[in-house]
Amino acid sequence: MPTRSDTPVGSALLKPPGGSLAPGSARSLLMTILGELVWPAGQPAWTSALVYVLRGLGVEEQAARQAIARAAASAWMVQERRGREVCWSLGPRMIDIITSGAPRVYSLSDPFSRWDGRWLANLVTIPQSVRSARRPLYSGLTWAGLGNPVPGLWLGPHVERAAEVGRLIDGLGLRQHTISFVGTIDDIGMSCADIVAQGWDLGALHEHYQQVWDAVSTLSPRGGDEILFAHVRMISEWQELPRTDPQLPEALLPDWIGRRVARRIEALRAQWTPAVRERFAEINTAGMR
Repeated sequence: MPTRSDTPVGSALLKPPGGSLAPGSARSLLMTILGELVWPAGQPAWTSALVYVLRGLGVEEQAARQAIARAAASAWMVQERRGREVCWSLGPRMIDIITSGAPRVYSLSDPFSRWDGRWLANLVTIPQSVRSARRPLYSGLTWAGLGNPVPGLWLGPHVERAAEVGRLIDGLGLRQHTISFVGTIDDIGMSCADIVAQGWDLGALHEHYQQVWDAVSTLSPRGGDEILFAHVRMISEWQELPRTDPQLPEALLPDWIGRRVARRIEALRAQWTPAVRERFAEINTAGMR
């Protein structure tokens, strides 16, 4: 199951099995393992099984164990000791991350053809007294699919995410510094095309998607560990994409490469999942001995 990560968009898929991973990638890969392998199995995972998969993805053992310890400290996982060994179940926080993040990931392939032309707009002023809210605000608004075409103005076509944005604004104490409304664009000022061009760096995003497309198009794992590791890398890449892809409707961004990439990943995931889960079950069963 795809999940939301706290790290920037990564390229785990594009790195060789034994290559170095970017800082934070062990955490992101562990999140993928928990959501894609542990949660569907409905049973705890042994530490040795988690370490085995992370090491197969290029993470050093010490870094793998640190990622597990930090995940436990963040209440992602709940520890259960059985004799001298430790196994892990998903904690409520991780389950919430999975269930709230998965729809955003799945929607990457949606052409959003039902868009009615309305925009969710937010004018936010961040006073010096709460300047520390700037980074989480920008991150949260970007995750919600909003762009920043002109200073201070954030807007996006997903008006159904207004409640999500409202919780973000309230949580950062910015209600008194925000004006929010929903409406259509008038002939005065920037056009929708201008907003798209200035609100998001779609050129860089297209380039990244092309790299992902080239990578997934050549994947042909045979089975066993090979298909398991390829699967986790691919899903880890997929779950990061909503952090930079605003998921604009077809009317604003026709024939978007992101939708083609997402459909390809969905198809491979459906094809590989039975073999992947069977292999992980074997690894986790071995950890019980």
